Amino acid sequence: MRGLKTLCLIQTKLFLREPAALFFTLVFPCLLLVLFGAIFGNQPMTQWGLSVGYIDMQVPALAAIIIGSVGLIGIPIATAAARETRVLRRYRATPVSPLTLISADVLVNFAMSVIGMAILVVLSKALFGLRFSGSWPVVIAIFTFSACAFFALGYLIASLSPTARVAQTVGMATFFPLMFLSGAAMPHQIMPEKVLKVADALPLTHVVNLLQTSWMGEPLAGRAPEMLWLLAMLTVGTAVSVKFFRWE
Repeated sequence: MRGLKTLCLIQTKLFLREPAALFFTLVFPCLLLVLFGAIFGNQPMTQWGLSVGYIDMQVPALAAIIIGSVGLIGIPIATAAARETRVLRRYRATPVSPLTLISADVLVNFAMSVIGMAILVVLSKALFGLRFSGSWPVVIAIFTFSACAFFALGYLIASLSPTARVAQTVGMATFFPLMFLSGAAMPHQIMPEKVLKVADALPLTHVVNLLQTSWMGEPLAGRAPEMLWLLAMLTVGTAVSVKFFRWE
């Protein structure tokens, strides 16, 4: 347990020193929140047939951006860089088990994701009167499940990337299209029908849908396909990452 605490502290310091991970997790979603709030406000969107405000729908979508950025940018870059600089090799030579090392990495990345979401909620409540009609345990469960699925994808990218530069390129090339097409950065209501057909197949779209559904207190029974999709991503991503993970 002492080794886990020490590793968590070290991983936290490393996370805070990584500009890309820090920006996209804690800063970028807040900038989008303020921008969208200034443009759309938070009055009920009757023109789209909704009784909630834009920010009410956008906060859980922005939480999906946090999950995507940590999974596709933070984890791949940090893990590949640690391998490239032989940090992982040094860890392997210590008495610390691989499970402890990975657990610390997952815990820190998840904690930063939760902090990013908490900042979003506080900021949107203070500036735009955020409304919440769901159940916090359900929202947290969906957030955790979605984060695990994208973290598995992040470790998969890190395992298959020969260098940190490749991991960064692959991660960002995957993250930005997902962000813009999933409904996380712009609402699906303004997208053309052909684009929506592509967006509906994307994993981050599933996260947005699940988080928005749980945020509004709607039943998740109709979201079973999205949950199964993410479960498959978690399972396959974990299995392939374990198979191809390299310490050096």
